[in-house]
Amino acid sequence: MDYLEVGKIINTHGLHGEVKVTSWTDFPQDFENLEYVIAKRRFGEERLGIKNIKYQKNNLIIKFDGIDTIEQAELYKNAVLTVPKDALGELPENVYYIADLIDCTVFDADGGKIGILNDVFSTGSNDVYDIKRDGKKNLFVPIIDGVVKDVDIENKKIVINIPEGLEDD
Repeated sequence: MDYLEVGKIINTHGLHGEVKVTSWTDFPQDFENLEYVIAKRRFGEERLGIKNIKYQKNNLIIKFDGIDTIEQAELYKNAVLTVPKDALGELPENVYYIADLIDCTVFDADGGKIGILNDVFSTGSNDVYDIKRDGKKNLFVPIIDGVVKDVDIENKKIVINIPEGLEDD
């Protein structure tokens, strides 16, 4: 089964076992549809049932089953939270998990290989593809209208139009 990292416990919250979580998803409200998460810690993984969720600024405050004191919550600080990919439901058309895009081979519209997608990060206004190229610096391509022509997750292939001015670097 494929798992996706969806967030990280960054701190405790209050005295009754709640924790502060930074969501790594585009839609933090997706946590409301989850029954549980897997907490990955230094000494193993543990399934944590979600009891309650509140929102605080850019974070979530989550109460997990069986974690009822601040001392118990402390043990989960810095734990990365994962879920089975199928627990998140279907994605809208032309929306992809970053984990599925990483390591795809990127081609230009003429079929020429550009490189391998190394990372995707957000600038706030748009995402940027970090493409690792053989013998050259990485190419950073802003994902704006008209850039991505085709994404084939099954065959690990992405076709893009490189914006003018980025071609030779």
